[in-house]
Amino acid sequence: MLRKFVCAAVIVVIGLSVAMADEFGAIITKVDGNKITFKKAKKGEVGDEMTLPVTADAKIMKGKFNADTKKLEPDVAIDNGLKNEMFSTIGDKGVAATITTDADNKKITAITTGKKGGKKKGA
Repeated sequence: MLRKFVCAAVIVVIGLSVAMADEFGAIITKVDGNKITFKKAKKGEVGDEMTLPVTADAKIMKGKFNADTKKLEPDVAIDNGLKNEMFSTIGDKGVAATITTDADNKKITAITTGKKGGKKKGA
C-alpha cells in the first residue's frame, strides 16, 4: 500500500514540474554559444527581444507539423545542435521555433524548429 502511494506521489511531482515549464512560439534571431536571442511570437504578433541560456542537455530538434493537433512536434535531432549551420547563418527573418523553458523560465530546455521559408515554386 505504501509503495503505491509513493509511486503515485512521484508521478504527481513529475507531472507538476513538466506542467509548470513554459512552451511558446518564437523567432530566433541570434545564437551566441549557449545563449539564444529570440522574440516571442503569437498569432502574427511579435514581442520584445529576449535572451536566455540553453541547458547542456537541451533537445534541439527539427519539427514536423501535426495537422490533427495543429502543433509543431519534435521529429528528428538537428546535427551539431546549436552549432548547426541553420543557427550560424540566421537571416533577417530569423528561424521559427517552439521553445520550452524550465519551471523558473530562466533556461531553455528544448528547441523545435519549423521549416525555414515557404513552399518552393513549382512544387
